[in-house]
Amino acid sequence: NNSGRTFTATTTALNANVLKLTEPARDLLSGVDVFIFDCDGVIWRGDSVIPGIPQTLEKLRALGKKMYFVTNNSTKSRAGYKKKFDSLGLNVPAEEIFSSSFAAAAYLEQTKFKETGKKVYVVGEVGIQEELDLIGVPHFGGPEDANKQPDMGPGCMVEHDEDVGAVVVGFDRNINYYKIQYAQLCINENPGCEFIATNTDAVTHLTDAQEWAGNGSMVGAIKGCTGREPTVVGKPSPLMIDYLCDKLGLDRGRICMVGDRLDTDILFGSDNGLKSLLVLSGVTTEEKLLSQENVITPDYYADSIVDFFVDENAKVGA
Repeated sequence: NNSGRTFTATTTALNANVLKLTEPARDLLSGVDVFIFDCDGVIWRGDSVIPGIPQTLEKLRALGKKMYFVTNNSTKSRAGYKKKFDSLGLNVPAEEIFSSSFAAAAYLEQTKFKETGKKVYVVGEVGIQEELDLIGVPHFGGPEDANKQPDMGPGCMVEHDEDVGAVVVGFDRNINYYKIQYAQLCINENPGCEFIATNTDAVTHLTDAQEWAGNGSMVGAIKGCTGREPTVVGKPSPLMIDYLCDKLGLDRGRICMVGDRLDTDILFGSDNGLKSLLVLSGVTTEEKLLSQENVITPDYYADSIVDFFVDENAKVGA
């Protein structure tokens, strides 16, 4: 009957749009000059490098491909990420690394925040502070406010600095009520105070044992008490790709975004005119990718970026 055929068409419609990468030399490598890689779930998981990654990156460099590593994790600065790459035995130059902590600083630099003479209040970790230091923007909060508790006795109040012109919210393992209240006061009471989020990822992989609440929870707390939507600077926001294309003169049509998340990495690719490839080495399963509920489709998917050389690997194994 007709209904059976229709059903088959709808369930396979997405499967037909998303192709498993089987001939990378033809389908991917020939049309891409620049790869933008997410880090966690693509290059490493937690503190372990994914098998075969160092050799894959070397092969890509040997083909003359440019690479950039773009992470939504704001807990480290670019210098902090450089140390992590080094510790995992990955030879990646500092100028190829872009974190959402850097994106927050780049945004403040583009909008000439320093010239206002205002300060930044940080809900987040040292990565944001290190990047703000590099552009000479005064800031406070962050780890220093980790153990603060507001006095909530009769008539008590939190005094806040009226010179705060921006609140930057990044992932914060020491989020507390004092920080939420301080951020709320700055955003709600300081005229023109900006609310900037490094990213809004729902969950993150602090350990490989389970998913942990991501920066979406910190940003959500500040949204909830201000009624304001933040300016998001990490993926899928266009800020990082605009920065890369403007500074480096890259051709979007020959860039491929490679990531393990549909709602940040693949959306970042498709929203910004890039090719996109989802890897199954991180948070997204093949079942979720091909499910009817999923509406975000990469150009290709692969088990991991090691499959970029699947035809060569097959020859070696033969």
